Amino acid sequence: MMAWLNRSTLLIGEEGQHRLAEATVCVIGLGGVGSYAVEALVRAGVGSFILIDFDTVGITNLNRQVIATTDSIGKTKISAMQERIQSINPEADIQIHQAFLDSENRAQLLEGADIYIDAIDSLGPKIGLLEYAIRSELKIISVMGAGNRLDPSQIRIAPMDKSHGCPLAKRVRKFLRRRGINAKIPCVYSSEKPLLPEDEPAEDLQEVTLQRGRQRRSIGSISYMPAVMGMMAASWVIRTLLETEE
Repeated sequence: MMAWLNRSTLLIGEEGQHRLAEATVCVIGLGGVGSYAVEALVRAGVGSFILIDFDTVGITNLNRQVIATTDSIGKTKISAMQERIQSINPEADIQIHQAFLDSENRAQLLEGADIYIDAIDSLGPKIGLLEYAIRSELKIISVMGAGNRLDPSQIRIAPMDKSHGCPLAKRVRKFLRRRGINAKIPCVYSSEKPLLPEDEPAEDLQEVTLQRGRQRRSIGSISYMPAVMGMMAASWVIRTLLETEE
């Protein structure tokens, strides 16, 4: 194993480090949650990544996204994340897709990973991804809303149908049930009551699934909440790959 992974190897052993090096993790969405999840995974020694995001780094990303610096503003998020991965582990294998994940490209873009992190923050695309993942029996963890909250001690990992206090998780469960799916997949969520009222989503399922690029009211965020949620998603991925998930 590479010398820079010595401290990790002391913890998880040579076999565990080998499992991570051989694993491919797909992260969909490279905002505050997804970028920190990738950060944790590459530093743990995960060897291969599939990264999917259609957006570019903007000035308002500076408060919460690890890829956002004054030098990266205007770059695509996937290219900024690729550069950061390579600066940590030049030997990492990285597939990047600047794309909006939808029904036309899901099967192609999601092919080839061992495990997936859903870090999408838009309701319609998130539901579409989770429905596909559940029906395709993909191993996935979904991250719920990180905005509008301040208390990281209330962040949890639980099956989605056991989550509570998260408006986004409630909406996702509702629309998945309408599609005949009982959402038992693991999710990262906060039980903290949102500090400010959040926009109510469209009640019509068809409208929700078609809201690609829909303008939404911006939700307040703080530096550490998305980071903690992304790190917790990464911890679940690593423990699952090591087969030590409790």
